[in-house]
Amino acid sequence: MKKLSARRRHPLAAVVVLLFALAATGGLYAAFAPASKAQADETSQSLAIEEGKKLYSVGCASCHGTGGQGSSDGPSLVGVGSASVDFQVGTGRMPAQQPGAQVPKKKVIYSQKQIDQLAAYVASLGAGPITPTDKQYSPAGADIAKGGELFRTNCTQCHNFTGEGGALTHGKTAPSLEGVDPKHIYEAMQTGPQNMPSFPDSTMPEQQKRDIIAYVKAVNGDETESPGGLSLGGLGPVSEGLFAWIFGLGALIAAAVWVAAHTAKAKKS
Repeated sequence: MKKLSARRRHPLAAVVVLLFALAATGGLYAAFAPASKAQADETSQSLAIEEGKKLYSVGCASCHGTGGQGSSDGPSLVGVGSASVDFQVGTGRMPAQQPGAQVPKKKVIYSQKQIDQLAAYVASLGAGPITPTDKQYSPAGADIAKGGELFRTNCTQCHNFTGEGGALTHGKTAPSLEGVDPKHIYEAMQTGPQNMPSFPDSTMPEQQKRDIIAYVKAVNGDETESPGGLSLGGLGPVSEGLFAWIFGLGALIAAAVWVAAHTAKAKKS
């Protein structure tokens, strides 16, 4: 009988070797393969939060606290969300120049990239309304007539029928909506800045917000015509009646004085 010079391999040995090879290949791929999109997005978000914290420490912490907890000079920012930051900083209302009954709109001092970084940091402090996408606030395809109904029901008490704004109590005002970016109108409805009530999606769905934005754009657009002629700023019947009373009655009095003066001269001659 022929003597075997080597041990016979187990039938499963080839399978084991193959598994080890696959594991090694997978490990090498995991080590050298590019990061996934989710990992890249997470890294980008972390960097934005880090940069936003630096901007916050310089421009916001003195009033809102080092951790956004608020102070006697400014409210807490925990839970206000990125939409509130985008609105307040994107319209120049923040950082505020000085305390008062209402912080007015002014020139924006941050770039949009810096605003996004600030918003990312504040959003990391607590969940809140998220900055809307272009699709959410775009007036394209919205129902202008329905938007007018919603605006007259929810907004005219402060902003006037055509969004021209108006005075409120204790030195506060409802600003004009003419020329306001649709994104900021949407964010104002989301967050309820200063004296304005908020209209979350549970109260006013996204489509209704878009309808309102379309209406505001329609009545304040460059091509908008007033069917009544001179609109006097669209401030309503009070201003129009006051105009008629002062100038109309004044013109009648002036005409009466002129007629009386010339009648007297005619009699003397």
